[in-house]
Amino acid sequence: MIGTTAPGRPLVRLALHRLERVGPRMTRMIVAGPAVAQFDVGPFTDTYVRVAFLRPGVTYPGDLDMRRIHADLPRAAWPRTRTYTVRSLDPVAGEMAIDIYDHGRPGLTPSWLSTLRPGDPVLLHESRGLYRPGAEADWHLLVGDAVALPAIAVTLEAMAPGRRARVIVEVGDAGEEQELPTAADCEIRWVHRNRGGSLAEAVRSLSFEPGVVQAFVHGEGGVMQDLRRFLLRERAVAKELLSISGYWRRGLNDEQWRQAKAAAAGR
Repeated sequence: MIGTTAPGRPLVRLALHRLERVGPRMTRMIVAGPAVAQFDVGPFTDTYVRVAFLRPGVTYPGDLDMRRIHADLPRAAWPRTRTYTVRSLDPVAGEMAIDIYDHGRPGLTPSWLSTLRPGDPVLLHESRGLYRPGAEADWHLLVGDAVALPAIAVTLEAMAPGRRARVIVEVGDAGEEQELPTAADCEIRWVHRNRGGSLAEAVRSLSFEPGVVQAFVHGEGGVMQDLRRFLLRERAVAKELLSISGYWRRGLNDEQWRQAKAAAAGR
């Protein structure tokens, strides 16, 4: 795991450079500024950042130090956060791209994006990564819904020629499919919800190749619980070669989902 900004450090202030539409529900937010140099995705392809939203009417310390905020302010005054994968990072140009998926319901981020203009401040908190495709695997399984699509895209771009990858991505319909450039020997299956497609069913019906598999499996929390059991117990995927977690949970916002996971882990 890497952490270029830790939970106890000041928020990093960048500015919106531009917004790009990369799908009917996916917006690419490019932020810029000298502080981009504080971030380093390292070898990981699933590095994420948390976008922080200051609460109106709250007076925060000038340096926006999260340690001071957590120590001096009640939890209800702490900045709200949303977690997103770093789609690309260019420290020379001082730019970072973050892909944001719109679930199609009212929420904190969609309303914020609708008012965001070039030059507006964007506050980032914490960057971490855990996964990278390793050479120890004979083949790679990449599974996710649209929220995991940015990390899957980064992973495929990082794969060397000759590596073998099987990819299953669930999206709303064919309009949400994206080009996924890669030098790897790759098979991609798109699962469409509007046609009754199911990510879990697609994984269960997959014929596993011989050899050692490394798997990256991320998406809605309930589906991930189901797939975790299936992959570990029925497919005998090595635990140390399985990266799996719920990026989001149906019916919960980001804070509620993180609190639920922490409670389940006894933290």
